Amino acid sequence: MMRAPILLLALGMLAACGPKAETEPTPAEIVAATAPVSDAVAQSPAVLTAVDLRRVCRAGLAAIHGQDLAAIELTGLEGEVVNAQWRAPVDGGVMKAQCRAGDGLVVWKPLDLPDPADVRWLNESGDPVVRYALRGDEIEITQTLPDGTTQTATEVVRAEEEVR
Repeated sequence: MMRAPILLLALGMLAACGPKAETEPTPAEIVAATAPVSDAVAQSPAVLTAVDLRRVCRAGLAAIHGQDLAAIELTGLEGEVVNAQWRAPVDGGVMKAQCRAGDGLVVWKPLDLPDPADVRWLNESGDPVVRYALRGDEIEITQTLPDGTTQTATEVVRAEEEVR
């Protein structure tokens, strides 16, 4: 007799749970869903060659940080992650970052920051979304900021410059 009220209470609690609420789409999902597709626009491969990965990351980091392409020095390639550095414009120090690219997106992570919590891949809600499009030697980088505004830059990065 004592079990019946407990069982009914447990069933009522489970029924209140209901199906999971859908989560908000990430900025990357929103931008990907609204990206125009045209035969005139170059399609970006899901997986880049090592040379194209270096080209896209160099162009992406230059555009993101407002640097000249020549200022971005690639210091290594670890699997599908490019290591890069450049002179800090304010104090002349060295800024370091890592970059990944594929499926039309560029994701980067700052390195050597004073607060370890700031050393993370910038691919969370509230972070800018960076897309790329390859058109021969030209790489178009489009940043969509959290407020919905976009910034576009086109860099010429020749494959032969990245074969080192």
